[in-house]
Amino acid sequence: MGALVTLDLPDDSPMLGLPWIITFGPLGDADEWEAVVCGPYERSHALALGEAVVAEEQLMAVVEPLLPALSVDEIRGEIAAAQIAAEDEAAQIDSADLYGDFEDTIDEELEAAAERDRRVGPATPPSEGELRAGFARIAARLPGVEG
Repeated sequence: MGALVTLDLPDDSPMLGLPWIITFGPLGDADEWEAVVCGPYERSHALALGEAVVAEEQLMAVVEPLLPALSVDEIRGEIAAAQIAAEDEAAQIDSADLYGDFEDTIDEELEAAAERDRRVGPATPPSEGELRAGFARIAARLPGVEG
């Protein structure tokens, strides 16, 4: 079984209505291959597809929203925010070494998630028709695109 990673968002988050993508990649450092990016999908479809794939294979699926950027400055701002977040995470990892092994914590979280999945089971992936209907809804929300 692999791992599914996504954002934990409040029910009223405007990000829930955005198109979502799934990035599939190796679960561990032993495998090296180019990640595969699929989408855009509606969030529920992306989550169900990601769960279905990682339920049977040792892969990581990252389900995240597509953030439409309308300018180079907006893109640069997103890049700067990601870089700051990575620096903050590195600092947290460094401080975690003072209190225990960070890798043990990750392993425990993965084991807990796997146990939940065994009890609940993976979501049923959407059918091709459901995905196509989702694509149409996404396209309808884009300005200047007619379906």
